[in-house]
Amino acid sequence: MSTAINLGEFLRGRRSLLTLEDVALPDFGGRRRVAGLRREEIAQLAGVSVDYYTRMEQGRVPNPSGAVLDALARALRLDADAARHLHRLARPQSAARHVPPRQTRPQRVRPMLQRLLDDLVDMPAMVMGRRMDVLAWNAAAVALFGDYADLDRAERNIARITFLDETTRELYADWASCARENVAYLHMDAGRHPEDPRLASLIGELSMKSEDFRRWWAEHPVQDKTSGTKRFHHPVVGDLELAYETLRPTDDPDQALITYAAEPGSPSHDSLRMMLAWATEASSSMPPRNARPTPAPAPPR
Repeated sequence: MSTAINLGEFLRGRRSLLTLEDVALPDFGGRRRVAGLRREEIAQLAGVSVDYYTRMEQGRVPNPSGAVLDALARALRLDADAARHLHRLARPQSAARHVPPRQTRPQRVRPMLQRLLDDLVDMPAMVMGRRMDVLAWNAAAVALFGDYADLDRAERNIARITFLDETTRELYADWASCARENVAYLHMDAGRHPEDPRLASLIGELSMKSEDFRRWWAEHPVQDKTSGTKRFHHPVVGDLELAYETLRPTDDPDQALITYAAEPGSPSHDSLRMMLAWATEASSSMPPRNARPTPAPAPPR
């Protein structure tokens, strides 16, 4: 995932999404050979020369100024997440000074986050690491999403499950919206860690196996995972509307605690309690995961 290639793809992808009406430029007619805006139109909006902007798309401007990047962000109508992503792609050396060194060992959940998970018995919660890997989860998350322990460690990844496990299309009431958010978050992660081989492998696998991922990845959306509302259709209790919140340690932004909660007194709150009660009853009737089978009684002598 060369940073220069990523920058060119990002700029081309984002200008292809804009129209003349979006940026209030006049339309003089004639056949347009490209989707979206032309290079010269973006250059005009950003106040730079066409040659300079062309070299930026080709990754041949080694250290563009922050002012130029801010002007390009405005020209491309980027939100705050996408603008930060543009700065990381265009000035990777500068961004690297503010990013902790890439970890070479597998991530382990922070002990305090694990303690919080253990205490959150009434709401689904998980710890998400780099590349959207699921590092830890609580029993309520198992009731909502399924048991990540049933998956190999390499398969415990939110984006991978969303695109390659067909059951998620039934679980998420708005699957397409959730899936696009995952693409946008992976784009942001790729901007922060452009030399991560495991992330490159994940993106390659999803691009090969999912047409939806491949199409949305080419649009270059960028979005952090912060807070919002998700709607679920649970196979046992039916419809749920849950608010989610993402909490990150300031000294380790590559780990995030994500919690899901229902509005008190709402139908979803009652359904969430029913789901947790069902899960507790179901788990109590199942043998322990690592339990040994009871040996057969010895035959009479």
